[in-house]
Amino acid sequence: MEAEVLETTVETTEMEAEALETDAEVEAIENMEIIQLFLHDGTERPINRPIYNEIQKIFYSGKQKRHTVKNVLLTDVSGYVHFLSDTCEGKKNDKKIADEAGYCDPLGSYLGQDTGFQGFEIPGINEVQPKKKPRGGELTEDEKERNRTISKVRVRVEHAICGVKRCRIVKDKLRNWRRGFKDLVMETCCGLHNFRLGFRPWNYKMAVI
Repeated sequence: MEAEVLETTVETTEMEAEALETDAEVEAIENMEIIQLFLHDGTERPINRPIYNEIQKIFYSGKQKRHTVKNVLLTDVSGYVHFLSDTCEGKKNDKKIADEAGYCDPLGSYLGQDTGFQGFEIPGINEVQPKKKPRGGELTEDEKERNRTISKVRVRVEHAICGVKRCRIVKDKLRNWRRGFKDLVMETCCGLHNFRLGFRPWNYKMAVI
């Protein structure tokens, strides 16, 4: 009986510690106290439908309902793009692209991500991710509030992607199948986005790393 009580106490203590750690992360984000916070997300670009059926299946994105190519961008909270993955087929999910890209952040920093990166981890980095609604269940009010707080900051990577896609060559349908061209235009547009930020930085409250 004593062993059962002790085991229950240990489990309860671990749950409380985890809850405190989560609350501390959210409070830091909400109060704009985290300086080393990075954000990453995937973005898709439409392409012409490939000729061959086998290639069509590879590039078809079920999310976009069209044929696309995809990249994952890593930014900081000011919108500056620090990393761009290789261009992949639209069928590949964000987590797999991030795993294969192998990028990393400074030790002890935070990485904001959406549920498309479920299970993605970098040693020494604190992942901050909204909690998914359990199957057949509902999130608590505290969990919903936590998700909203995270989303308010994580949306900045979406702003950065929009900044990159001010260039229509990475927004409209890409018709050029020349080897390496899809990577080249995306790299160029990310560089132009960072160049604009150097002259007209976005007025976010959180400090740039």
